[in-house]
Amino acid sequence: MTIKSSVSLTDEQYAFAKALVEAGRFSSVSAVLQQGVDLLRQRMQSEELETEALKVLLERRRNGSFLGATEMDARIEALIADKRRGLALRE
Repeated sequence: MTIKSSVSLTDEQYAFAKALVEAGRFSSVSAVLQQGVDLLRQRMQSEELETEALKVLLERRRNGSFLGATEMDARIEALIADKRRGLALRE
């Protein structure tokens, strides 16, 4: 279903939309605006999903175990040593 609505555009916005129509990229200024609204909706949904994923990740980190600096340094050194051995590099 399509609903007619009146919108106001700045001169720059209208010129840009009109140029897209004249270049054959869209059939009308309305089509340009519809695409813009769809893209904005998609971006906002994507941002909401990313925010939720970050919340889940932070919650897992809060509830997970934490390593002290000394233990983390030891793990990093072990990873580097394993990688060097795998690449046959000298320590």
